[in-house]
Amino acid sequence: MGKRGRRRGAAEAPRAAEAEYRSPDSEMTLALRAAMTPATRRDYAEVRSGSPLSGEDAWQRSVEFLFERLAVRWEIAGAEPIVRQKELLGRYRFAATDERRWIRDALREHLAEHFPDVEAP
Repeated sequence: MGKRGRRRGAAEAPRAAEAEYRSPDSEMTLALRAAMTPATRRDYAEVRSGSPLSGEDAWQRSVEFLFERLAVRWEIAGAEPIVRQKELLGRYRFAATDERRWIRDALREHLAEHFPDVEAP
């Protein structure tokens, strides 16, 4: 089989630790990665700084960026957990206001605990 057909190191790659956050009503559980690469931290800082003309846009993008990079699994009301990146991001984009608020709070708590040097949105 050619080089493109081989998956290199996929089986041996260690998984980052995860932290789980439960919503107050216990309807949702969000699992977030407890590791962030230096490149991700740099990219986040760029997104966070955003355009000086649109601070609100930079804030929204920074929350979405963190969710996209850190979310591993999202369980909602006992349904099958969402684990694929595209599906996680898509579900986040359609989340209700209360769900988004809870996710932002979980991200802030997660950053404070695991990444105290990273500024939370």
